Amino acid sequence: MGTKRDYYEILGIEKNADAGKIKSAYRKLAKKYHPDTNSGDAVAEQKFKEVTEAYNVLSDPEKKKLYDQFGHAGPDGGPANSGFYQGPDGSYREYHYQSGDMDDLFGDIFGDLFRGRQSGSFRQGGFRQEAFRQKGGNLHADISVTFEEAAFGCDKVITLSSPENGQPPQTLKVRIPAGIDSGKSIRLRGKGMPGSNGGEPGDLLLKVSVLKKPGFERKGLDLYTTADIPFTVAALGGEAYVQTLAGNVLCKIQPGTQSGTKIRLRGKGIVSMKDASVHGDQYVTIRIQVPRNLSPEAKKNGCGNSMQPITELPPTTAGMLPVPINI
Repeated sequence: MGTKRDYYEILGIEKNADAGKIKSAYRKLAKKYHPDTNSGDAVAEQKFKEVTEAYNVLSDPEKKKLYDQFGHAGPDGGPANSGFYQGPDGSYREYHYQSGDMDDLFGDIFGDLFRGRQSGSFRQGGFRQEAFRQKGGNLHADISVTFEEAAFGCDKVITLSSPENGQPPQTLKVRIPAGIDSGKSIRLRGKGMPGSNGGEPGDLLLKVSVLKKPGFERKGLDLYTTADIPFTVAALGGEAYVQTLAGNVLCKIQPGTQSGTKIRLRGKGIVSMKDASVHGDQYVTIRIQVPRNLSPEAKKNGCGNSMQPITELPPTTAGMLPVPINI
């Protein structure tokens, strides 16, 4: 068995620390290493036991006096006043000795974490036992959406399948918010793993992947596209259609426009998820179509035919089919 660490060192305080500093140091460390917030972490569990043991001694004037005189050989370093033990079901239970003020201390430390607990219904040997409700774990899955679905938002029907849990597939309707981008997650509350001891279920987090759209590039809320302009329109000026997500926009082309010139279409970008009144812009890079052969008649007429309108975008498919999602 290894040598026990110094209690003052464990709490990170000086030997002349008063009761307030001892209590404050314990609150900070107990919250950091508490088993309910470090599930499955054996190192954190051991540190939590050390911190609790140190506080039990240093917070008691008599035990602290003995410890200061004789070290670990003085007081019984075990958790005499309070602590946690792991029940047969794997959950942690807290116990308090009735003469102490640990109830108030843990209430201050863990707040909402302990407010959802089930109060113990029995006392034994001067101790009170309390079992804690634990929220179920979160589940994670991926979902793909089209460029337009991410830009304008939509409702998608998904089918959740979790064979390892032995539960039948579940069909859900998910709202895809307008403006969402790849890497963002949509939280479905209560669709995760079931809780224990009456705790609420966890959540399902759907990580979004936005499919590419040919001719469009997204950077934040802004869109970047290109438009092919006939040489004659670029040289002499005119009008040309530019494709946007909402349809085609007729733009005025200034005489002498050079290839690589950028046109800014205000408000034709992506809507902000935080504020629906805010939209990005669309930046269109002009690409001039230079004719390989120009007939004498075209040379004489100069302008020639202007750019033909781009075919309108087909409407978004209205029907919704279930998309299988494995979790």
